[in-house]
Order: sequence, then C-alpha cells, then structure tokens
Amino acid sequence: MGKYSALGDFLRAQTRTEVPMTFAQIERIIRAKLPKSHRYRAWWSNNDFNSVMTRVWLEAGYRSERVDMKAGKLVFRRVERAPSLPVRIPLNRGGRDMSAATRHPLFGSLKGLMRILPGTDLTQPADPEWAENA
Repeated sequence: MGKYSALGDFLRAQTRTEVPMTFAQIERIIRAKLPKSHRYRAWWSNNDFNSVMTRVWLEAGYRSERVDMKAGKLVFRRVERAPSLPVRIPLNRGGRDMSAATRHPLFGSLKGLMRILPGTDLTQPADPEWAENA
C-alpha cells in the first residue's frame, strides 16, 4: 500500500465523470502533505513517469484537467482505458505460420516510403559546416 493509494481508492469509488478537488482535499485523503513539487504545473501532468501519484490517478481511470495553481484546485476526469499493446495480428511470411506473433498494427506501415540512394553514407552529417553557420 503506497502513500497515494488512498487517492486511487477514492477515485475508483466515484460514480461521476468529473471529480473536482482541491489540493487540501487530496492531502486529507492521503493523510499527508503533497510534495513541494506539487506547486509546479508539470507535476499535475498526465505523464505516467512523472510521479507515483500520477500513476495512481491514471490507474484509477482518471486524468487531471483544469489545474488552477493559484486556487489550488483541479478536476479529475474519468477516461476509457486504451487497449493494451501489442496487438496480436496473424502474419504469414515465407510460408511460416506466425499467428502467435505479437506486433503493433502500425509495424512496417512506412516500409518502402523512403529510398536511400546507393553510395549515401548515413553516418556523415548532412551539413559538415553546421557549427560554423550557427
């Protein structure tokens, strides 16, 4: 049980699509002060790598919206979960049955759209004098 799991339990118990909250209400739910970094808008973003608390509200099926830093409030909005990836798609390459392979449907979608001329060295800078031109 993590520090912010009470917030996740609270959000999962909600029946509303939007759950407006103040930072003080969140602190009462988690029974602790929010970290000092909560004063920065980026802390309330919906990037799951941002903080442990962000993962808690995302896993509960909510996203943060309308964050008002001056008033110390925000809205959690319920979202539908995206299907997990990778998607299983049957492939048949070279006579082999690859029905058990897992690949994203966009895998290989750009194949053939880019051509590299023979003799092109992709390891060389496109503009060797770029530092002089800056």
